[in-house]
Amino acid sequence: MRQHQQDGRRSPHKPLLVLLALSRLAASGSSELPWDVAEQELADLLEEFGRPSRTGRAQSAAYPFTRLRSDGVWTLDRDVPMDKVSTLRAGVTGRFEESLEAALRSRPALVGDVARGLVEAHFPATVAPDVLIAVGLNPELLHGGAGDPVAERKRSSTWPTQVLEAWDRQCAFCGFDGQVGGMPVALKAAHIRWFTVDGPDELDNVLALCSLHHKLFDRGVLGLDDELTVVVSQRFSARTPHGQAVYDLHGRRLRPRPGTPTPAERHVVWHREQVFHGSPLAA
Repeated sequence: MRQHQQDGRRSPHKPLLVLLALSRLAASGSSELPWDVAEQELADLLEEFGRPSRTGRAQSAAYPFTRLRSDGVWTLDRDVPMDKVSTLRAGVTGRFEESLEAALRSRPALVGDVARGLVEAHFPATVAPDVLIAVGLNPELLHGGAGDPVAERKRSSTWPTQVLEAWDRQCAFCGFDGQVGGMPVALKAAHIRWFTVDGPDELDNVLALCSLHHKLFDRGVLGLDDELTVVVSQRFSARTPHGQAVYDLHGRRLRPRPGTPTPAERHVVWHREQVFHGSPLAA
């Protein structure tokens, strides 16, 4: 699929539409997706898993719904102008191109292969299962194959250990430093600019984060400001004291160990513009 790529801007619009159509195909045997369904469901997906945007919900959904035709894998049941929401509301339905749908229907395992490749190519491992669940596909698909076959970049097997050591084997946000048998547990090397969007394996683009805060960071609930202070999104809410402990992170300054590079401004800005959702809590 051709996708708009400029300055590291995320473009998950077409992949999310394809995933939604794959889910309908797996459930019903047909990828047919009426616009009145896509206008709601695709817009919800883009709002939750797309990059922050001021574009209206319907317009955001109309972009991939009309433009995916140019990739030769998507058709509409009538000719409509690109991006035109009003004409889509006249009862337009989209679906996979006929030969593609036939291939997917004849080989059901392909649905899982394509879905897995898409989420692994466009989302980090912390977010990919959530995307599959949201479109109605089984997140266990992620364990069914060897990963994205077109990915050229490979991760170093020693890189995560280097990151944890650089951050003194503790979460950069909360200080969690649990170990089992002398080995860190539930601590991850977390890219600031995602690896899937050309984020480099460099110490100024990575944090050591516990599993919880890694997830919240990649989902846009947690972020960093220009002073490398943790910010919590106003979109986050919690009822119990354990959940509300996330609020306590707001305003906490990162304190890397001596010699560890601080996160580079360009990566922090990328995360703020492409991942962090909503506005930070008030000071």
